[in-house]
Amino acid sequence: MKLSGRRIFLIVLDSMGVGAAPDAADFGDEGSNTLGAIRDHEDFNCPNLRRLGLFNIEGVGGGPAHPAGAFGRLQELSKGKDTTSGHWEIAGLISEEAMPTFPDGFPDEIIEEFSRRTGRGVLCNKPYSGTDVIRDYGKEHERTGALIVYTSADSVFQIAAHESVVPVEELYQYCETARELLTGKYAVGRVIARPFEGEWPYVRTSRRHDYSLMPPKDTMLDIMQRAGLDTISVGKIWDIFAGKGLSESNRTEDNADGMAKTLLMSLRDFNGICFTNLVDFDAKYGHRNDVAGYARAMSEFDRWLPAFLENLEDDDLVFITADHGCDPSTPSTDHSREYIPVVIYGENVIPGADIGTRIGFSDIAATILDCFGLDGEDTAGTSFKELILREPRSIDPDELPVF
Repeated sequence: MKLSGRRIFLIVLDSMGVGAAPDAADFGDEGSNTLGAIRDHEDFNCPNLRRLGLFNIEGVGGGPAHPAGAFGRLQELSKGKDTTSGHWEIAGLISEEAMPTFPDGFPDEIIEEFSRRTGRGVLCNKPYSGTDVIRDYGKEHERTGALIVYTSADSVFQIAAHESVVPVEELYQYCETARELLTGKYAVGRVIARPFEGEWPYVRTSRRHDYSLMPPKDTMLDIMQRAGLDTISVGKIWDIFAGKGLSESNRTEDNADGMAKTLLMSLRDFNGICFTNLVDFDAKYGHRNDVAGYARAMSEFDRWLPAFLENLEDDDLVFITADHGCDPSTPSTDHSREYIPVVIYGENVIPGADIGTRIGFSDIAATILDCFGLDGEDTAGTSFKELILREPRSIDPDELPVF
């Protein structure tokens, strides 16, 4: 029997951490605080998130006395701070071992085999900023046709190519080749196509595509799908889970497109989950140490919220969260090991319910499954449904907060 939440919207603000986790020093991230880095910027204006309870979260501060939603923060258990392990843990799968990283570049045996299979040379092969690498190697790539291969502090194998030199579908084939090659001790979390265009210093296009590892175990998505529920992805969610447990993919070009598609989903009649990733916070602003851009992007999301929330139906629930941090104010351009926020809103949510600090992103998965009356025994996490939901009742429209 479905207890609550005919439609659940799970929205990931990619990299919106809310302060250093207790083990942040182990990752070189002591003192990181993504939200803290942008909240005082003149372009930051998030009154709707404030009303919902984002600033009532422990360690954040500045929230209203009577927030409209439930709120809390979660500490990661997986051995990493990357997109893949963060999303997998949100969905109930904890990564006990860190995915491999390559601070000195990929070994010769991998690069040589990749070059042999693609018939193209390889440039760079070291950790690099995505914008800097095309600036520094783009001309040689255009001259020689060699592929720009690079990595970062995350578990990624990234391939950049100019679309006039390597058509994007061909670049995708090269990524599939790399994904087949990178197994065992070389099994990076993601292979990423990074097409670019134009003249030097070039610009990256929106035709990025991620090729993730297949989740090794079932997640909440598989459990929901087996129960006959819709499992809809918006943005790169499909790529992160390699399509496993998902019934529908809706690719996006940027945050604006992701918000537009999620708004359309709020007008659709479905029974299950709409799982959205808004990638610009991380890719365009966190990694580029762009405090102002990050602040503006958060404000744009906040301005979008009222129209979306107006479309919610009686049993709907919205979870707004993140997958890791990426503090744009630190010297590092990499992800940061931070707590993630969770803000929950819906007619049956207890206003001001504080779930505190919880250990494990997977409590989100356990709660969502619990809201559908599904058994999450095969996934990690402990439900906090009883802390945030009241018994369904008739609500006087005058009681609802105004957005």
